[in-house]
Amino acid sequence: DEYFDALSGIGVVNLGHSHPAITKSIVNQSKKLLHTSNVYRIANQEKLATRLCHLANMDKAFFSNSGAEANEAAIKIARLYARTKNIRNPIILTANKGFHGRTMATLSATGQSKVQEGFAPLMSEFVHVDFDDIDAINKYSQNKDVVAVMLEPVQGEAGVIIPQSDYLNKVQILCEQNQWLYILDEVQAGMGRTGRLFAHQHNKITPDILCLAKGLGNGVPIGACLAKGKAAEMLTPGTHGSTFGGNPLVTGVASSVLDVFENDLILDNVIKMSQYFESEFKSKIMSSSVVKELRIKGLMIGIGLDENTIDCSKLTQKALDDKLLINITGNSIRMLPPLIISKKEIDILIKKIIKLITI
Repeated sequence: DEYFDALSGIGVVNLGHSHPAITKSIVNQSKKLLHTSNVYRIANQEKLATRLCHLANMDKAFFSNSGAEANEAAIKIARLYARTKNIRNPIILTANKGFHGRTMATLSATGQSKVQEGFAPLMSEFVHVDFDDIDAINKYSQNKDVVAVMLEPVQGEAGVIIPQSDYLNKVQILCEQNQWLYILDEVQAGMGRTGRLFAHQHNKITPDILCLAKGLGNGVPIGACLAKGKAAEMLTPGTHGSTFGGNPLVTGVASSVLDVFENDLILDNVIKMSQYFESEFKSKIMSSSVVKELRIKGLMIGIGLDENTIDCSKLTQKALDDKLLINITGNSIRMLPPLIISKKEIDILIKKIIKLITI
């Protein structure tokens, strides 16, 4: 059977399933060397680190196996930074409804009680504030224990929540004024998903730490924690490590992903297809009594529905029955279609959405 994957494996296979260039990279590297040790230099790892740091204006890179591990590395950097300021009980500000992973630290950083249930006691160093509310962060400016702010540029697991256009800029100003580290979790919003390679580039800002994963490997497990300036100074040999992180296979594949982005003008396609989807949605679906709003940033799509009109809990199965893969978050349909999607495929998707929400 064929399915329309409008989730890309939840933002992972951004270049589609079994992309020939990615498959070729996996096969070729597996014939040479799958794994060595981080005790020794790894050419593919150094090549990817240099390339990512150049693209993101960063100084150092640490490679992990997942987004949660990349975020863990960021949290550890924040703790090391706290030591340089003689802060014994550091606080990291994170956002309500945000999602950063399911390890104990990243689960504690996450602002969703539904995924935290059953795992108490959580780590106490995280203070959750409302997303897209600069005053909620500013009120901690006099708190000497705060060392960092950790946010998603667009909240993905919350249902695609897009902040005001200047929110991330204002957060950066507060971080600079208070000497806090600015950590951006782009595990889901990064790697071209919003129409820029990194979502924060829409705002022309540069965080102290940038976390990536998902689409970076297009299906192979890799995460990256990039750091610059004072944050990068915390990353020294022996401060952090990973047995499998940054191995020759995954870093070679990630470099191939970047090659495809450049050679196939992926970001241009994201922008064009985002505009086309939005136009088609507004002309053919937006007037439905079931639909409350469309939230879209590139090909990161959230469709808010009237839960009094439609039973959202049944939509995932209804879509599956129609060979459509989506996600439901609360009263919203969440979609992360492949970045290589065409107008013809969007036309198919629009028809499937109409069918899905027809009562």
